[in-house]
Amino acid sequence: MKIRGRLIVAFIIMITMPIVLITAATSAIVTLQLNSIYESYDIETNTVEVISNPIRILNRLTRGVYNEIKLAALKTPQKLEDENYIKELNDEILVKYSFIAVRKNDKYVFVGDEKKLGIISNSLPKFGVYNTDVDGGIYLGGRNPFLVKTQHFYFSDGSEGTVFVITDLNNLVPQIKAVAVQGMISFLFVLIFTAMILSIWIYRSIIKRLNILRLATNQMKEGNLDYSVSSDLDDEIGQLFDDFEEMRVRLKKLIEDRLKYEEEIKELVSNISHDLKTPLTAIKGYAEGLLDGVADTKNKQDKYLKTILKKSNDMSVLIDELSFYAKIDSNTLSYDFKEINLHEYFTDCIDERYLDLELKNTSIEYVNHLDHNIRVIADGEQLKRVISNIIENSVKYLDKISGNIKIVIEKQGDFAQIAIEDNGSGIAQEDLPHIFERFYRADTSRNSTKGGSGLGLAISRKIIEDHGGKIWAQSQQGFGTTIFFTLKIVKSNIVDEVSSCP
Repeated sequence: MKIRGRLIVAFIIMITMPIVLITAATSAIVTLQLNSIYESYDIETNTVEVISNPIRILNRLTRGVYNEIKLAALKTPQKLEDENYIKELNDEILVKYSFIAVRKNDKYVFVGDEKKLGIISNSLPKFGVYNTDVDGGIYLGGRNPFLVKTQHFYFSDGSEGTVFVITDLNNLVPQIKAVAVQGMISFLFVLIFTAMILSIWIYRSIIKRLNILRLATNQMKEGNLDYSVSSDLDDEIGQLFDDFEEMRVRLKKLIEDRLKYEEEIKELVSNISHDLKTPLTAIKGYAEGLLDGVADTKNKQDKYLKTILKKSNDMSVLIDELSFYAKIDSNTLSYDFKEINLHEYFTDCIDERYLDLELKNTSIEYVNHLDHNIRVIADGEQLKRVISNIIENSVKYLDKISGNIKIVIEKQGDFAQIAIEDNGSGIAQEDLPHIFERFYRADTSRNSTKGGSGLGLAISRKIIEDHGGKIWAQSQQGFGTTIFFTLKIVKSNIVDEVSSCP
């Protein structure tokens, strides 16, 4: 679920859960208090009545006794002078927290509970006063609330008499107050409970996973790039987990590539030191021979000078190759792409190299299975470098008296496939996957007859890839090696200026 959806759900829960829980809690509290009222006063009522007019409920407690007193006052007032009769009525309502008091003039002749009467005696109405707040009764509030019902009559001797039916509300009012207090407490509890549930949910779904990310960033800060994180939820944080993991993998690869590159640079420096040391040693030796007079004949002097020149040229080629690789490796090499007639280009290249290869006792064969008007997009100068690197490698590793190089061009889909095959010593299968890597040389002896920086095929791969093609090799030891590469064929039939092998 998305975070937006979680927030909507949290909002709905925040509204509905308190309502449901408060309703349930209030219902339970009111039910509990109603049961308490019933047990205390033996009356049944409902929630609305308790809340709207709780005093009226207590009117039912003494209604029967009060009606009997009222009837006696109208028909047989002398019964109200009978203490035993009054005592029976008093005993009937004592269990309902009520009692009876009978006043004659200003003197009480019967008191069911003297202690409670002493609390409200000064508040009881005078004879003939009818205060009917609740069904003929009056409510006396204060610290000790009471419900008082009065019935006036005359004694047989003509004295003024009043019968008071008094109900103690100290039990009911706390119950009503308890409903409010417990309701408020329940409301606070529900709010706290709802907040706790939402907090736990948000913590588990958001904060906890953010802490995992924070721990992962700390691990990354400490250099531990193997600390992986993952999330099985498809939300914004889950996407953040995926982005973080992708960043971690890329960063780890960048660092590993950097470390590998630094190792390769160290190897390159070592290779350069070795490849430069060999010709430099030769140059130094022959120069010293000239200075010391060892070359005491014209022929020896010419031989020494030619050797010095050859070694100097070897050094110049090596330095040029390193300089070129620095450009191509940093992607600062600019290409001059043109449409090239493939057949004419390779014909010129072979003609240019034919004599040089013949001097090295190596023949070259060219077979083109494509239409001679087929054109490709390429930089002729850089393509020449690729072909030269491959052919020079073929000549370098020839192990037979007479070498043979064969160039075959075929069509592979929208590409022209060029195969340069030789009959040299071949490449071991364990070395074959690495020959296009920087500074790699299958020949580890690094003898002076083969030499090289190990950059030729790496440069060729980069050039071909920048042309939108690919390059690979097949080889069998003792039988030779074939280097393949592809170039994109131009689909247009427009005839442009023909480019030839530079």
